[in-house]
Amino acid sequence: MRRVIFVPALVLMIILVACGSAEEEAAGGPLEKIGDGEGQVDIIAWAGYIERGETDPAYDWATDFEAETGCAVNVKVAATSDEMVALMNEGGFDLVTASGDASLRLISGGKVQEINTNLIDDWDTVDSRLQDAPWHTVDGKHYGAPYQWGSNVLMYNTEAFAGSTPDSWDVVFEEMTLPDGSSNAGRVQAFDGPIYIADAALYLMHNNPELGIEDPYELNREQFDAAIDVLREQRKIIGRYWHDAFIQMDDFTNEGVVASGSWPFQVNLLQAGGEPIASTLPVEGATGWADTTMMHVDSAHPNCAYMWLNHSINPKLQGDLAAWFGSVPSVPAACDGNDLLGAEGCQINGIDDFDKISFWKTPVADCATQDECVPYHEWVTNYVAVIGGR
Repeated sequence: MRRVIFVPALVLMIILVACGSAEEEAAGGPLEKIGDGEGQVDIIAWAGYIERGETDPAYDWATDFEAETGCAVNVKVAATSDEMVALMNEGGFDLVTASGDASLRLISGGKVQEINTNLIDDWDTVDSRLQDAPWHTVDGKHYGAPYQWGSNVLMYNTEAFAGSTPDSWDVVFEEMTLPDGSSNAGRVQAFDGPIYIADAALYLMHNNPELGIEDPYELNREQFDAAIDVLREQRKIIGRYWHDAFIQMDDFTNEGVVASGSWPFQVNLLQAGGEPIASTLPVEGATGWADTTMMHVDSAHPNCAYMWLNHSINPKLQGDLAAWFGSVPSVPAACDGNDLLGAEGCQINGIDDFDKISFWKTPVADCATQDECVPYHEWVTNYVAVIGGR
C-alpha cells in the first residue's frame, strides 16, 4: 500500500519540479508581450544616432516617439565601442546601439538579453542580410534589432588635394607630400580605438599580400606585428587620435587637418557648413559598422525599450537617420520616398558596397582563418602602447 501511495507522490514531485523549471526558464527568457510604458528609456548611442531636432529641426525621431508612448528618451553619447561596453557593464541603461566589435562582447559577458522578434512588428522588413547577422545572433537567438550600417570613409580636404581624389589609405599611413605642396605630417588623424588595428591590417591585405591576411580581424602573430609596425610608423605623422566626432570636425575646420578615416556623419555636417570636404572609399576597401540596438539584461524599462525597438526600424526614422548620418538603413523600404534622403540617397551612402566592407567584429583567439589569432585584449594593450609612442 505504501508503494502505491509513494509512486503517485514521486510522479507528482517530478511534475512539479518540471513545471517549476519551465516557469523559471520562461521568467529568464525574453519578454512575451509589451505592457504599459515605464515613463522613460535610457539609451547609449553613437553621436548623431538619436536626434530630437536640436541641431536641425528637420531631423527629429525622438519627439514623436515620446508623444506616442509617454516614454521620455534619455541619451548618453559614447565615442567608442569600448566606452559602450564599459557603460553597459556599469548598468543603468536600457539599450545600446552597439557595433560589431562590442555586440559579441556584450552577449558573451551576459550584459544583454535575447529579444523576442515576435514583438518587433516590422521585423520581416529588415534587410535579410542583417536579420541573422553573426554580430547579434548566437545559437539562433537574436540579441538586438539592426539599426544602421555603413563604411568608415576617407575624409579629406579638397583644397589640400587640389581637386584630386586620393585613391589609397596611404595618405594617412605614410608620410608624403600632398598635392598642395606640403607634407601630410601633422595634418592627418587616426581613430582612437584598438579596432583601428584592423584598418592597418586591411591596408596590408592589399599592399602586402604575401602576409596572407584573409580577415583584418583575424591576425596571427606575424600579421598582427606587421599591422602594429604600420601604426608605429603612422604615429610619426599623426596630429591627433580622434574619438569625438565634433572635435574631429573642428580639427578639419580650424586646426589644419586634411585627411583621416571618419564617418559619413562628419562629412555631411562639414559639407552642410560649406567646408571644402569630400570622402571616398579607397582601393583597399574599408572597415565598417553594422550597428544593433541591444537591450540590457537588467533593463529597468523593458516595455519602453521594446517600444523603442519597434520605433527604431520604422521606414521614416530609418530614412531620416540615413540622410542625417550618411549611413544605410537596415530596412530597405526606407530608401524609397524619403524627402530628406532623396531618390539616390541609399546608393550615395553605399547600399551596394555591403560586400566590400569588413565590418567591425571582436577579435578572438579561436578564429576561422588561422590556427590561432591574437585576441582583443592584446589589441587593446598594443594600441595603447602605439598611441603612447612605445
